[in-house]
Amino acid sequence: MKIVVAGGDGFCGWPTALYLSQKGHDVTIVDNLVRREIDVELGSNSMTPILPLEERVAAWKEVSGKDIEVRIADLTDYDAVASVFQETQPEAFVHFAEHRSAPYSMIDREHAIENHRNNVEGTLNVLWAIKDFAPDCHLVKLGTMGEYGQPNIDIEEGWIEIEHKGRKDRLPFPKAPGSFYHLTKVHDSDNIMFACRIWGIRATDLNQGVVYGLETDETRLDPRLVNRFDYDAVFGTALNRFIIQAAIGHDLTVYGNGSQTRGYLDIQDTVRCIELACENPAERGEFKVYNQFTEQFSVKELAEKVQKVGSDLGLDVKIAPTENPRVEKYDHYYNAVHTNLLDLGLEPHLLTDEHIAEVLKAAQENVDRVKRELVMPTVTWK
Repeated sequence: MKIVVAGGDGFCGWPTALYLSQKGHDVTIVDNLVRREIDVELGSNSMTPILPLEERVAAWKEVSGKDIEVRIADLTDYDAVASVFQETQPEAFVHFAEHRSAPYSMIDREHAIENHRNNVEGTLNVLWAIKDFAPDCHLVKLGTMGEYGQPNIDIEEGWIEIEHKGRKDRLPFPKAPGSFYHLTKVHDSDNIMFACRIWGIRATDLNQGVVYGLETDETRLDPRLVNRFDYDAVFGTALNRFIIQAAIGHDLTVYGNGSQTRGYLDIQDTVRCIELACENPAERGEFKVYNQFTEQFSVKELAEKVQKVGSDLGLDVKIAPTENPRVEKYDHYYNAVHTNLLDLGLEPHLLTDEHIAEVLKAAQENVDRVKRELVMPTVTWK
């Protein structure tokens, strides 16, 4: 297939582009490199040393013998988006190209607005370009489990059957996002669903859980292909931060009592889920929704896992609850359905001690790159 991977320089996009290329697809990466610019803005960096995009792609060709085309373009520029669709005529458009950090969207008014402008406007431009130039293209859009919030009922896969005053309907599952970033994903979902209904666009919304891990089979082929690893309190996930904190001898900073529970999946499963979505496209006018995660953990459970693995490696790892900068429920009910991708053939990589140890050892090898002042939260929701 001809597949565009937007955001193909990022944490999820880069290994996905390599995976799809290795599978024989004709891959084009579209990226505006803004994630690297945000590193400069925040004074942060990837724990792993990542090469410029052009050098990464050249290394991939050297290792695999396969070409990946690169287009430096911003999805908020409709002329650039239109050019991509006119010239590549993709059969699938994999959309990772959004600011993906809840804390980043909560820094201040300007960041909240920029987060909305980048994410919502970019997705709208993609929808219009599909309508105008590639009406059979299948949009595979990365959503988030964070769209749902923490409801006191089971979370279904995108839709819910409702009976109200004697009448029944199948409606989008209620959304209660926990940040301005998660709100942009809700806006995206509504806009995509609307475009499917009125224009006959085919789309799959992948409500992804928190992704962990570092490497895939493809990135392991050569050190120059290594994936980025965010550890700071703005872009680093809880598990990433705990692993880095263990490596540098910092207490594991569990927000609040640590009972906040979310869905998680390995980066190796992310790339496979994208492949499954591309291989099983929505019909014209159909809006598919998959909950893309494999396991559920509380924040405290993750900290305890890292503490155990760190201790096994001879590290003195302590857990230290800290004030939660976010506004979220504790001790809440959380049970989300996630069967659609399993039914399509996903064979999950589950979170094991060996997996955590692999990443923790990589962190120890790159400990000199870690900026210790970045592992504590500075952004508050209040």
